[in-house]
Amino acid sequence: MNKLRNYFRESYHELVHKVSWPTWQELQSSTMIVLIATVVITLIVWGMDALSNVVLSQYYKMF
Repeated sequence: MNKLRNYFRESYHELVHKVSWPTWQELQSSTMIVLIATVVITLIVWGMDALSNVVLSQYYKMF
């Protein structure tokens, strides 16, 4: 039980004193980058899906 308590004490100490947390401005900036990248990747995947759907539909109509 003492090992478990020591683990949580050291983990808390590390999170409070050793971790450098981002500022609010840095957090907002990173969030916007992730959102924009997500939208761009989503549009690329959607476009590839739509294109493959058209190509395969035309291919299946030939038979």
